[in-house]
Amino acid sequence: MRSFLRNAVVLPALAVAAMTVSTVWAAEPTLGPVVPSFGPVMAPPPGSYNLDPDVHYKVSMDMYTTPDFPEDQNRHLISAARFLNMHARNGIPAESIEFALIVHGKAAKDLLTDEAYEERYNEPNPNTALLKELNAAKVPIYLCSQTAAFRGMAPEEFSPAVTMSLSAMTAHVRLQQEGYTLVPF
Repeated sequence: MRSFLRNAVVLPALAVAAMTVSTVWAAEPTLGPVVPSFGPVMAPPPGSYNLDPDVHYKVSMDMYTTPDFPEDQNRHLISAARFLNMHARNGIPAESIEFALIVHGKAAKDLLTDEAYEERYNEPNPNTALLKELNAAKVPIYLCSQTAAFRGMAPEEFSPAVTMSLSAMTAHVRLQQEGYTLVPF
């Protein structure tokens, strides 16, 4: 009898708890606050391992791939926005994270102005609005000048959010010397 009563109380409680957890995980992603229109974030479970809110972070990300279709946004740009948004939404002050992007290879095309992109791909750059919001969030975007030159792209063809770097390798070395941690993907 005792086992029956315990199961009658415990099992429904576990079912309610499971539904609550499943509701949290099924929640819709939210945008912002650092990059308001991009970088959707899902709520993590309570107590998730996170950055220390009392530490100042310097983070860099390498971006060298591009989507297969010219009308698609670069997922690495979206990941940069997500990184900033998810930490701001989870207790890390936006001013505690300095974030930089280093771009080279095929991804250079994703930094072109709408005009230059349209000339090459017959449509405006799908990343333009995202680049503007990353720039507004004070994210420096360093483009490998070697990539641009070898791909026949002039400096004036790139978004004003872009800073030319001697090379991607140079940008990585300098940022590491300045204390940036490279996100390895």
